[in-house]
Amino acid sequence: MNFAEEELAALEGRFENVHAEMQKIEIGEIKNPDENRKVTHFTDRSVYTGSEIFAEVEEFVEGVRSGSITGSTGEKFEYAIINGIGGSALGPQLVQMAINGPYWNELTDAQRRGYLKIYFLDNTDTAGAVDALAVCDLKKTLVVNISKSGGTQETKNNMIDCMNAYAAAGLDFAKHSCAITMKNSELDRLARSSNWLRTFEMAESIGGRTSVTSIVGHLPAALAGVNFSTFLQGACHMDKLTRNPHLSHNPAYMLAAVWYMAGNGKGDKNMAIVPYSDRLILMSRYLQQLVMESLGKELDLDGNVVHQGLNVFGNKGGTDAHAFIQQLNDGRNDFFITFIEVLRDKARVDIAPGVGMGDYLHGFMTGLSNALRSKGRNVIEMRIDDVNEFNLGMLIAIYERAVAAYAELIHINAFHQPGVQAYKLASKNVIKLLTDLEEKLAGLAGFSGTVGEFAVKLGLQDSEYEIDGILAKLAANNDLRDLAFILNRTWNKDRGWIYAVVKK
Repeated sequence: MNFAEEELAALEGRFENVHAEMQKIEIGEIKNPDENRKVTHFTDRSVYTGSEIFAEVEEFVEGVRSGSITGSTGEKFEYAIINGIGGSALGPQLVQMAINGPYWNELTDAQRRGYLKIYFLDNTDTAGAVDALAVCDLKKTLVVNISKSGGTQETKNNMIDCMNAYAAAGLDFAKHSCAITMKNSELDRLARSSNWLRTFEMAESIGGRTSVTSIVGHLPAALAGVNFSTFLQGACHMDKLTRNPHLSHNPAYMLAAVWYMAGNGKGDKNMAIVPYSDRLILMSRYLQQLVMESLGKELDLDGNVVHQGLNVFGNKGGTDAHAFIQQLNDGRNDFFITFIEVLRDKARVDIAPGVGMGDYLHGFMTGLSNALRSKGRNVIEMRIDDVNEFNLGMLIAIYERAVAAYAELIHINAFHQPGVQAYKLASKNVIKLLTDLEEKLAGLAGFSGTVGEFAVKLGLQDSEYEIDGILAKLAANNDLRDLAFILNRTWNKDRGWIYAVVKK
């Protein structure tokens, strides 16, 4: 990373305070002051394997795998739809891809040892729901709905769509679904009152982006045959290493320190994550949420405007050379890159005498590292011996601790997300405007004009931007809505888009 020992030593005193704050997390002090919450993902996972809920999940999954727990028709479950968004999906997706690979669902039941094919609904895009439901036999499908608050709109939308699909098929959704949520949430009340198969409680003190080592990660992983106990062992092993109070002996503190120095304490450089492994391709997506949602903050803990954060992007090694490495090698020096190398090959593939396919991947990484370092670019290298549950647990844990430590360095709250809440509130206003417009447009049959003319006609000139998007959406979906009118949309080269309200 091109830093001298004395530069690192200059941060030693800062990390005494960082370590003191990290200890507060583990002794149960309030570390999310904006929401008055403790932060317990480090401590909870250290005792999770001995907990009642861990045993309950393992028993439930074994019942699903063996066929003693079935859906409404009595047939063994073969598919699982994991319905969640953000941390409720990204962590489970990463674990599934890393351990089982991209073609797990193509394996036979015997090859999967009776465990389920796994599909994810992680957005409110109708295409995602259509695609998943098209390949799942609903009679053999378990739907796992994950929402900490129990009211996450994207998850709720997909749940409603699944409910409708089951109803249309004449199947009892309650016998095919379970929930992971906080006690007494909207989802919890629905699941219990409807007698769903299972309702699993998650802690309020674990944020979505740090929930993969909790029940949120456990159930999806176990349904796909992932050894979650070993995964937790890896995370807890890294937790032990990253509790060391000395900067130079704590790998997470070292990561936080070089991130801080590279970006001048203000995030002036982007973080590129490049694992040299197809199985770890989702690592950069997972870290985008963990790092950017945790560190991207307008205000510090004292209420000062700081606009902090670290941008994260990435791909997988090898492929990256044909994607964005030209920019990193010859373009702006506005990044630091992390290579994660996997030493053990999955198979022997000889390319030439004494040279295997995996040797080329190593050669590409080393060549790129040399090229970048020769130009003074910041490079971090990590090595793991294999992609397995234990090592994946370590990787996730070191980044969780590094993010929390970096947040202490820059004096911000890593455990809330006010920007996310702000956009959710704004989106609710758009939905309300949509329903108001649908009612008002019914009375405008025969009217046509530009968006601006519609805004004037409706007395909503201050909402012209929102009306533009709503009208375009309505016009594209006439056949999918039960409205009293049809909205046509045509292009006029002089005036732009022209909308016309036609009575049905």
